[in-house]
Amino acid sequence: MSHHTIDYIQRIRDSGHRMTHQRQIVLDAVCSFNRHATAAEILKRVHEIAPAINQATVYRTLNFLTEIHLLFSGTIDGQTIYEIATPTPHHHLICRKCGHIAALPDQCFADLIQQIKTEYQFLPEIDHWAITGLCADCQ
Repeated sequence: MSHHTIDYIQRIRDSGHRMTHQRQIVLDAVCSFNRHATAAEILKRVHEIAPAINQATVYRTLNFLTEIHLLFSGTIDGQTIYEIATPTPHHHLICRKCGHIAALPDQCFADLIQQIKTEYQFLPEIDHWAITGLCADCQ
């Protein structure tokens, strides 16, 4: 999904913040991958566009964009990955052997979410899960 299909500038403003030049470059870099990307990959892409933006700024911006739900983050093979947030939750099954990634619909978690709400009086924010295991070919 492209960040150009949603008014991210307005969403940043609605959260009480400004859209800075650095935030725009980081957002553009994340979007350019069209897939999950690590912070190191994003940093490299940012430096291709704007070499003066330092590592700390990129990492702070990734954290900020994740906190205000403009990016999804998760962990794959011990690395934090980022991608542009989608309007609806989505999840992935990731084979830890071959690396295959399959999409998993949000409805798979409806019963779990309801159980957590009922039993623990807690509303989970499950927007993006990456579940590792073995695909059919690697089992």
